[in-house]
Amino acid sequence: MLPEVDIFVGNYTLIDQDVYELWVQGYSVGETVSVLQQRGELETWGATLELLASDTADHYRTFGMLEKLLLTPTKLAEEWTFQLEPAIQKMVIEKYYEFDDIVIREIIGKKLSGRTRKDLDDVSEKTGVLLRSCRRQFDNVKRIYKQLDEMNGLVVANIQSIFLLPTVLAKKYAAIVFIVNNRFETSKRKLNYLTFEDFNVCASLMMTTWTTVGPLNPSTNLGSYGRDDTDFDRDFLIELRDFKLLLDREKEHRNVTLSHLRGKIPDRMCSEVENNFKVYSRGIINIGCSLNNSRDMRDFFVDTVEKVVDPCRQSRWKVTELEVFLQVYTDAGSALDIMASNHTLRMTWQRYMNTMRVCVCQLYHS
Repeated sequence: MLPEVDIFVGNYTLIDQDVYELWVQGYSVGETVSVLQQRGELETWGATLELLASDTADHYRTFGMLEKLLLTPTKLAEEWTFQLEPAIQKMVIEKYYEFDDIVIREIIGKKLSGRTRKDLDDVSEKTGVLLRSCRRQFDNVKRIYKQLDEMNGLVVANIQSIFLLPTVLAKKYAAIVFIVNNRFETSKRKLNYLTFEDFNVCASLMMTTWTTVGPLNPSTNLGSYGRDDTDFDRDFLIELRDFKLLLDREKEHRNVTLSHLRGKIPDRMCSEVENNFKVYSRGIINIGCSLNNSRDMRDFFVDTVEKVVDPCRQSRWKVTELEVFLQVYTDAGSALDIMASNHTLRMTWQRYMNTMRVCVCQLYHS
């Protein structure tokens, strides 16, 4: 008796997007068949359960072979075995490299090592994301990070040229590379309330303003030749130490801030600023003064939460009020006579505070 054999013959590779998404999410063939059955696939196509299972298994075999090319997406267009239309190629690559923010939130605080990969069971259990999907996401982050580790230039552009990802997704991966590259502490209990998006917003802004290719850096025209936006501008970090001069003008800084603040926020909060200005100001300035130390740089998020965000929480600021205060605080610092006589210090102050203002509000709102 001859065994039954299912044979599928075709020219262009057919990708069922529903099945592909379930494969990317880490479902097994059996689990995918159950999901499709619940969605009414048998009734829609008038198919039997056996046929659905056979078709799904065939898709999975195709995806398994396709995955080898997805590790290097630029090879996908050159591969004749899998002839995919451009729109399908784009979809396949993008879906494969998409990630769950809750999974990446757990990964960015850990080393991209084999040991971490073995411990992804805990991440899967904590996030509710299937283990196979957690492994795919971890491997993608590690692959992109290793590929870009020795490259210069803009990280987003490099990611797009090598992995063919859309801009929004490439920017997220760029922020991940930046966080991992600079070994930011993200795992402390005090930071547990923060989401990946919080880190993403702050990291993306730092890349734009505090690195060697930031638009405020006069050496930007050197561009991709030996500079990239994962390296902090060391000259800028050294200049931050001069903020100690502001501590000597604390009373003047407070008075100018209060004079411009009245009428813009409730009187209750103006009184709060008057009584606790030293706490807010020294927290902000001391963080800046210490950023040239790599250990303090790694603790940026911890220090910002402890020294700035937590005191603001205790005073029950509204985010809109906090934004107004930080803007007026920044402008008041720029207006001090020591700033007027020191153009470099004033520009460094504005460069630092424009980013800190956004970071503090982003970490506060959570």
